[in-house]
Amino acid sequence: MPYTYRDSSPRAPPAPQTARATHSTGQTYKELKLECQQKGTLFEDCDFPANDSSLFYSEKPPIPFVWKRPGFWQHNEWLDIVIDDRLPTFKDRLVFLHSADHNEFWSALLEKAYAKLNGSYEALKGGSTIEAMEDFTGGVGEMYEIKKAPENFYEILKKALKRGSMVGCSIDISSAAESEARTPYGLIKGHAYSVTGIDEVNYQGRNVKLIRVRNPWGQVEWNGAWSDNAPEWRSINPSEKRRLYQTALDDGEFWMKFDDFQSRFDKVEICNLTPDALEDNATHKWEVTVHQGSWVRGATAGGCRNFIETFWTNPQIKLQLTEKDHGEDDCTFIAALMQKDRRKLKKLGAQMLTIGFAIYESPRQDEHLTKDFFRYHPSKARSKTYINVREVSDRFALPPGDYIVMPTTFEPHQEADFCLRIFSEKKAITKEMDGNVNVDLPELPEPSSPQQETEEEEQFRTLFKQIAGQDMEISAEELEYVLNAVLKKTNNIKFKKISLLSCRNIISLMDSTGNGKLEFNEFKIFWDKLKKWIGIYLHFDSDQSGTMSSYELRLALKAAGFQLNNYLLQLIVLRYSDDQYQIEFDDFLNCLIRLENASRVFQALSAKNRDFINLNITDFINLTMNI
Repeated sequence: MPYTYRDSSPRAPPAPQTARATHSTGQTYKELKLECQQKGTLFEDCDFPANDSSLFYSEKPPIPFVWKRPGFWQHNEWLDIVIDDRLPTFKDRLVFLHSADHNEFWSALLEKAYAKLNGSYEALKGGSTIEAMEDFTGGVGEMYEIKKAPENFYEILKKALKRGSMVGCSIDISSAAESEARTPYGLIKGHAYSVTGIDEVNYQGRNVKLIRVRNPWGQVEWNGAWSDNAPEWRSINPSEKRRLYQTALDDGEFWMKFDDFQSRFDKVEICNLTPDALEDNATHKWEVTVHQGSWVRGATAGGCRNFIETFWTNPQIKLQLTEKDHGEDDCTFIAALMQKDRRKLKKLGAQMLTIGFAIYESPRQDEHLTKDFFRYHPSKARSKTYINVREVSDRFALPPGDYIVMPTTFEPHQEADFCLRIFSEKKAITKEMDGNVNVDLPELPEPSSPQQETEEEEQFRTLFKQIAGQDMEISAEELEYVLNAVLKKTNNIKFKKISLLSCRNIISLMDSTGNGKLEFNEFKIFWDKLKKWIGIYLHFDSDQSGTMSSYELRLALKAAGFQLNNYLLQLIVLRYSDDQYQIEFDDFLNCLIRLENASRVFQALSAKNRDFINLNITDFINLTMNI
């Protein structure tokens, strides 16, 4: 039968009501199960077959595995992972995760679903506790080195537990020999504990901060101050003991003084849960906003602040903090930046990129910020470090206001999809500073009569007549000759050749009579456009190399009247830039011609004050053939 994992333990968060089906057939778990029942067959998963490709993507299996049958959340969406129950074995024993009871298979099936999600069992190597907690709950992780924790660390843990967060702690080891070693106080090194409570008690006239920790073994406990049978409990009111559920059972759960916790443990990991992973009656929930984005080479992969020439081109997400925390002057939030699908892409040679983010105070303008802003304004906050892990997250407290979050890779030109999540105590609003698509093109001027022409225009008419002949019209072939002859003489521009197809596009743009040629006034209007476009190109060729960086394209197109969003910008960069992220003038010219052609056609076909058009198949083909 197909399996989906749903943990029904009392502590588990409720399963989400809706999850996206991920099987290649498009069928949900229920549909696949019904099909197997109707056919009377056991489910075999074609997406994750029982062979070596599902075990390893690079290593050769050292032993012959035999697959036998016993008798989730990723990137901000819940996924329904469907598997069959075939498991890899060797000599009739499960090879990977298994339970002490040889007839218990839930853990092995859960591991198989996780392996399928990531492409293979091998892709799970080098994972972390916090990564797994995120994938099984949809939460966002935080990691604290206790010795370097902030002054309000106790309050952070208290709020986390109030919000139903999963909290773990551990003691570092300096060598493999120390793993699972027991200290004199009964704590186990290199062992994953969970934090289950935090509180204060009145002890001998003063308040003492306590924390409750659980050993998942269900035994072996702390034996220092405030442990189960410690003398401190004799001075505590019985009702207080009942309130704290303090017992002397050897059940693995124990209280300890918070100061002792800070000195004995080294690391705390918190997985903050989203509202949909908590019970409906939970009194404290995080407010969550999510932004999905991409770093695209040559367009939005600008790298960190060290690379100021391209840094500003990274995606910019506006964060509006409107409400202070209860009783505080600031707004607390957690920003978490995750790079997507890197484990799944391991088999293709992809590695974890080095990622991080910076937060800037936003100016009043509501548009993509340019290079000069970041050159002269320091960040208000940032991730602790750039590091090659799946997700970096940090907790911040900033005054109410508007901020810009800049998620980046460390080096420019590195491509990946990412997910930025903001967990805030009070409601926050995020939106990408991508700008609306807006085209601001001047009306085409009326032709001037020969009697009104300036001396320059008269000279231009004489030159045009020499090329066009008596009919005073030039064809695409004649236009090709003129443009190439002129542009080859233009200084400071690297230039290949204006193609005949481009010249036909120019004529399509400027030809008002529909005869497939340019008359004098049409050619003159285009010539004025060309001079303006050459000026723009030279202005944004900042290093005077004769080419323009694709990262400057956003501003160059805006100067020409085209404000585009990241998606359209990425399409243009992929089409017109070279492998060094440079755009030569003929490609820039072709880009502008197509943009203006498409924009004028859209304006002609759209109803007044509408941002859409209706086309039948004939209209659509006609449109695409003429742009």
